[in-house]
Amino acid sequence: MSELDVLKERIAYLKVLFGILVVTEISLVGWLASNFTEVTIWMRTAGIAATAALLVTIFVLHRRIETLIESLREL
Repeated sequence: MSELDVLKERIAYLKVLFGILVVTEISLVGWLASNFTEVTIWMRTAGIAATAALLVTIFVLHRRIETLIESLREL
């Protein structure tokens, strides 16, 4: 398998992971919005922390995918 094919497969895998993380983020924000006043302070705090952690992870993964796509130009 050529280096180009390996890089394309790596990007495809990361894109799938990126999609899963985005759907998880959307679901978590929806849950927080609909249950914010009905859950305990610990659940709210955990939900907000998880939302923040997912946002950072999504951003880092997005940057990694962009870097890999840019490296395709060199091949």
